[in-house]
Order: sequence, then C-alpha cells, then structure tokens
Amino acid sequence: MTLRGKVWGPPAPELGGPLEVEPRERVVVVAVGGSMQLTCRLDCAGPRAASVQWRGLDTSLGAVQSGAGSSVLSVRNASLSTAGTRVCVGSCGNLTFQQTVKLLVFAFPDQLTVSPVALVAGLDQKVACTAHNVTPADPDALSFSLLLGDRELEGVQALGRDEKEEPQEGEDMLFRVTESWLLPPLGTPAPSALHCQATMRLPGLQLSHRQPIPVLHLTSREPPVMTSLEATLDQGSTHSPPSPGKPGNSSTGPCLPEIHRSPVPGGLELLCEAACGPGVAVRWTQAPGDLEAYERREAGAQAWLSVLWAACNPEGWFQCRLDPGGQMASLYVIPEICFPLTSEALWTGSLVLGLLFLVFLTYRLWKCCWARQLLGSSAPPGPN
Repeated sequence: MTLRGKVWGPPAPELGGPLEVEPRERVVVVAVGGSMQLTCRLDCAGPRAASVQWRGLDTSLGAVQSGAGSSVLSVRNASLSTAGTRVCVGSCGNLTFQQTVKLLVFAFPDQLTVSPVALVAGLDQKVACTAHNVTPADPDALSFSLLLGDRELEGVQALGRDEKEEPQEGEDMLFRVTESWLLPPLGTPAPSALHCQATMRLPGLQLSHRQPIPVLHLTSREPPVMTSLEATLDQGSTHSPPSPGKPGNSSTGPCLPEIHRSPVPGGLELLCEAACGPGVAVRWTQAPGDLEAYERREAGAQAWLSVLWAACNPEGWFQCRLDPGGQMASLYVIPEICFPLTSEALWTGSLVLGLLFLVFLTYRLWKCCWARQLLGSSAPPGPN
C-alpha cells in the first residue's frame, strides 16, 4: 500500500520528489517487546537540501536520527504505550510534504490452555479454549476455532466468549480471552485428538497457535478407570517466557496447579494445590453433576474435595483453577461403585425375588396343613 502525502505550497516538481516512508504500509504492527525502524526520505532538486523530521502525536516518539534528506525513527522494546500515530514532515524550499504512519502494538504469546484437557468419546461435552496475555482482544483481531485435522469441526454450538484482564506488574494491560463450545458426540471411530486454534489477524499480519485436546476412548467399566491429565502451557509446542508478575514454579513457564487423589473409606479425596509461593489461591470450578453437591474446603494454595461412592455421583471431569493466572488442572473419574443396572438385570432380579417368595409361601402353607392334619389324627374319640 502506498502512503499518500500532503503538500502545501505551489506545485513545483523541479524542486523535489515525493516523501517516501519505509515500510510503506499505512499501519505497521510490532509485538510487545519487539523492535522496528521507520525511515523517511525526501530528495530535493537543485542545491537545496531536504529537511526531514519525525513527529509524534500525543505519544512517545522514540529514538530519532536525522541527516541530510532522511530521518530514522527507531522503536526498541515496544510497549502498549508505544502505539500511536507518527508523522514525517519534509520540506524542499517552500514546499512541505507529510506522511502519517499508525503504529500498532500487539501481544500474542503461545500460551493456550483448554478445559477440560481431554475429551471422552461418545458424550456431549463442553470445551473451552483460553488465550493468555493477549492484546488486542476484540473478535475482529482474535478468533478461535476447533479443528479436526486441518478442518473446522462441524456440529459444534458456540456458548459465548469471555474477556478478562490478566494481572500484570507493568503498565501494559493484557487480556485472558476464553471461547466455549458444546460438542456433539464424536463420530465412530472417534478421532485421537482435536485442536483448539487461536488466530491473531492484524493489518499485514496473521499468526496462529494450536493446543491439542486428546480424546479418551473408554470401552469398559471393569476394572474402573481413573485418568489424570494436568493442564499445561507447553503441551506440544514451545512457549514464550511468562509475563512479568505472573507466578511461576519454574524458570521457563507459568505456575501450574496439580490434582492429587487419595483413597478414603467409602470414596476418594481430591487435593488441588499449587506450589507457587505466596499470593496465589486455588479453587474447584467443575465437578460431574453439581459442584455444590460435593463437600469442599479451600485454604489459599490448597483446595480439597470429597467424592463419596455411595452418593452415586456421575463420572466426569473435576477441575480446579489457579488465581491469579487462570491455569487449570483436570481429573477424570469413573466411580468404583453404583453402576447403573440394565433392564435385563432388573428383570432377572425381579424373577429371582418372585421365586423366593413363592417358595416361602408354599412352605408356610404346607407347614400349616401338616400341623392341622397331625392334630386331627391324634384327637380322642368323642362320646357315642
């Protein structure tokens, strides 16, 4: 795209050529923490030297180096406050030229999380995909999709979108954006995995990140199956370092909660904890059926939840969340007791109970008749 300049004064092509700016796009994008240069040039005919200078409009201008006929604006370690309009003004004698460039700063690290972290074949399920520490966050710039292979999954129902600010120590305001869907039962045979894809589209730029969502194939209830899958930010890809102020339990990634399970009489106790230092808390956010039906207690970086087999809780995902940060951990549980009886089993059980009752009734009648007969044969003869 060629930028159009503004000229003041009488037309005098012999005095100089048009003002040139590189890059030539009207909107130039740069990532948070990135660097770039804007170069402005003007050639004047004859002995007169061109005067060129960058100017900023209500923004920090950056480092400027100007010379004969050119001016270079350097942007280093870009922040959100760097964004804005830059104006290059050049003159040849009494002719003045002007070009404007809009500088757009974005953040789109490869930090995707999914919830739950795995799906179960054959069930209607909700799934959410979250992009962390991003900006801009509006749907025109940031979009989500669920992929089966390289194509969008068909038959999904969009449930909505949620945008929240991410906690930051610096001045930059970054967002946590979550898109949710209701999935139909996956086909037969079910795929081994789906992918959540987040795409950032800006003028002259398109970036995408993907996060796999494994699909569990549960074909038998015996023996009982328990699967633990923890939500991580580095599953299947390399990630950027965490943002400043984001709690972390390693030097290369954000802090992650973990779920531990311990058998107790008549059930199971789940513990969600995050060894991230002070200032963090975890809480349970999802459980099969109704979360309020479970006994829970929370204390800072630890949260407990009790699962009682006798309560006949449905199988499904237990999920806890870390705040601040929004990282999640999930655990899939199939109860060990309280399997639903089939209609055939119910019919067989009723038949057995009926036969037992019939045997009992027959025995009581026989005993009663036998007792009467015995009494009748032993009675003394009456008077003649």
